[in-house]
Amino acid sequence: MKFTKMHGAGNDYVYVNCFAEKVEDPAELAIKVANRNFGIGSDGLILIMPSVKADVRMRMFNSDGSESEMCGNGIRCVAKYAYDHGIVAKKEITAETGAGVLTLQLFTGSDNRVERVRVNMGKPRLTKAEIPMLGEPAGEQTVNKPLNILHTVFHITTVSMGNPHCVIFVDDVENYQVEKYGPLIENHDIFPRRTNVEFVQIISRTEVRQRTWERGAGETLACGTGASAVCVAGVLNGLTDTRILNHLSGGDLELEWADDGNLYMTGPAVEVFSGEINL
Repeated sequence: MKFTKMHGAGNDYVYVNCFAEKVEDPAELAIKVANRNFGIGSDGLILIMPSVKADVRMRMFNSDGSESEMCGNGIRCVAKYAYDHGIVAKKEITAETGAGVLTLQLFTGSDNRVERVRVNMGKPRLTKAEIPMLGEPAGEQTVNKPLNILHTVFHITTVSMGNPHCVIFVDDVENYQVEKYGPLIENHDIFPRRTNVEFVQIISRTEVRQRTWERGAGETLACGTGASAVCVAGVLNGLTDTRILNHLSGGDLELEWADDGNLYMTGPAVEVFSGEINL
């Protein structure tokens, strides 16, 4: 099987062009290729597929084989691959995801290859029913609400960007015990489909630092939907402006919760190498 390794701000996936390749069991394949010792090594697997609704379709699988609705860093790389490899020939494209059809603007360099992508991530979903999250009333938002785990109280803000996120603001994110608390929050009973967890330090009203515990993958260097959720959570808590620069472990993302209600994310997309794997 031919594949391409790509990353967005260090959030790396194995990409398969399903216009040319056939994948029988993507969940099993994700586990195999993501293994950093016995496979290619990645945070998961992303399939680039034909779509009847959009220019391309993305399916994304975590390193544990579970499928997620969306991946903000992954969708930028899908757009880059589609343009650079001739699947599309325009610089504004649409992509079908499990979170709906998204619109992406492509920015090319001097070699006419895509370097950055701006994604309309859509309107954030904020009610418990939309996250999804247990508890009544289902139409209520969760902003700075306490969650008790291991005799520790976390003040959580929940946002769905097509996939669930739990945002927690901390004083010192670099030394925070992400590996300890991330999986406990991810798998808490209050989240029936589990959740991604963002630990965030406020630098200023326009700048934050984020570490992410991703559902099904563990701590990753970046999470685009998570960075989008952080932008929303910062505004809801009165901590940040509607436009921020987010420093993630693998690089920076620009976020804007615009007047039209949509969240816009801009960031890099990088092709690392292509090859073949014997399955």
